[in-house]
Amino acid sequence: MGYKIILDSCGELPEGLQNDQRFERVPLSLEVGSYHILDDETFDQKEFLQKVAQCPECPKSSCPSPERYMEACHTEADHVYIVTLSSHLSGSYNSAQLGRQLYLEQYGQKDICVVDSHSASCGQTQIGLLAMELEEAGLEFAEIEKRLHAYRDEMMTYFVLDNLETLRKNGRLSAVKSVVAQTLNIKPVMSAIEGVIIQKSQAIGIRKALNKIVEYVQKEVAGLEHKRIMITHCNCRERAEYVKELLQSRTRVKEIVILDTAGVSSMYANDGGVIITA
Repeated sequence: MGYKIILDSCGELPEGLQNDQRFERVPLSLEVGSYHILDDETFDQKEFLQKVAQCPECPKSSCPSPERYMEACHTEADHVYIVTLSSHLSGSYNSAQLGRQLYLEQYGQKDICVVDSHSASCGQTQIGLLAMELEEAGLEFAEIEKRLHAYRDEMMTYFVLDNLETLRKNGRLSAVKSVVAQTLNIKPVMSAIEGVIIQKSQAIGIRKALNKIVEYVQKEVAGLEHKRIMITHCNCRERAEYVKELLQSRTRVKEIVILDTAGVSSMYANDGGVIITA
């Protein structure tokens, strides 16, 4: 018996779980002009952000192959959970589904659950940690699969970015009818509906935008006293700490966890981006 939780590399892991054998991060590849890297443990955020700032071309990512997901499923664990970034942002979910099918055809029956997070970054982390908690509580695989999808459907994702160009140029803002000019220091406050990015509101300056996110969390997230809130930041720890302080002063929250963005989430969030999930 046993279980394994697989995240694509857009999802981060807390420091205490980064070398935990129950978890694996399957890397996407990143491309900035002629610069190509895997989003794995060798990822250097500082170097990557410098490359992005210096390159006139938009950075791009490529999802893991189905064969790579099949390989990750080839484990002694009886239960496998794969959590991918939103299928509206990447082909990772479809690749994981194909990888699952390839595994079943080659090796036979295994309980493999593939979850489209409808989110990214810490949204994936939330679902992965919930899978771990439910497994440790001794729930059956079918019940855990059901609860993961139910949690996914209720989870809220919010973010504020200093720079939306990567999302825009990669066609990830198709549902956003208008995005205000960044030169005016007006920051769009963004969210997602079933994995599709939407603009909820806007604010003048990053602090007011972060305040708006906290207001949305207070208004839209039920049962905060039982919730874990995760804040992922791209090279702006002080902004994440500011959001944490606001939440702690205005609400009763079970737990607040701050993470640094990995490669893919650094690419989309860009320098200064903050992502919150609850």
